[in-house]
Amino acid sequence: MPEGYCVKCKAKKEIADAVEEVMKNGRKAIKGKCPTCGVVMFKILGGKVVAPSPVPPAADGTPAPQVASAPQAAAPSTSDSTPTHKA
Repeated sequence: MPEGYCVKCKAKKEIADAVEEVMKNGRKAIKGKCPTCGVVMFKILGGKVVAPSPVPPAADGTPAPQVASAPQAAAPSTSDSTPTHKA
């Protein structure tokens, strides 16, 4: 069982009912409860989840399908001739 720190008991404890999750940023974590007080314990694990590799080209020589990317907005241009504030 994984071990984590309980902030209520202020001690390292085994995480009860541990479940491995993936956070929004792609990192793995373990979430469970403190066996003594029942407070939710959360331990962040090292490393990110690896994305699946791209599809290789077909054996008959046809290229793999391309994934369309979202269009990027142009950055606003700044002009030196327009003052930004009055002196």
